[in-house]
Amino acid sequence: MRYEFRVTGAVSRLLTEAFPELKAEPLPRQTLFHGTVTDEAHLYGLLARFQDLGLGVEEMRRLPE
Repeated sequence: MRYEFRVTGAVSRLLTEAFPELKAEPLPRQTLFHGTVTDEAHLYGLLARFQDLGLGVEEMRRLPE
């Protein structure tokens, strides 16, 4: 499954490295993370990691395969 996560604001390179399985792209007022999520546990783990690092997920969606 492929997902994208839109995070509030610019995310530093150091913080993007906390998500090696996702690609990060800066956008105006957001950072877009996208990549493969292996299962539901991985998805919830990613969301917890965003939260633990103080990153606000504005939007999350599953991408077409």
